[in-house]
Amino acid sequence: MERCIIGEGADIYGEVYNSVIGPNVTIERGAVVRDSIVMQGSVIHAGATLNKAIIAEDVTIGERAELGVGEFAPSKLDPKVYAFDLVTVGENSVIPPDVKIGKNTAISGVTAAEDYPGGRLESGDYIIKAGGSR
Repeated sequence: MERCIIGEGADIYGEVYNSVIGPNVTIERGAVVRDSIVMQGSVIHAGATLNKAIIAEDVTIGERAELGVGEFAPSKLDPKVYAFDLVTVGENSVIPPDVKIGKNTAISGVTAAEDYPGGRLESGDYIIKAGGSR
């Protein structure tokens, strides 16, 4: 861990750099979190990579998911809000294993592999689904 703020009860088994990790967050072995905010109760599974992500409360990031990859593209949802190359994931959302998520993206709700054509959410794109509780 380098340059981090870590909340009480967080279990960190992966790598964390220049990030804020909320209370009761779990970051499993092999996961890497860079320049991100992960709010309370979220789980980052083994091998996942977060780069410039804002993860709301009680989010699950699947194994080997990669957030914040690819080239810049303006947000199709709201370029004034979803900018600065950030990946934004809403509370109670689920990101499935093995997907790649681009920059300036927004995700809300429980998503599945079929929501990511070719295993990707391209930079600037978004997925907003109803629900979001586990």
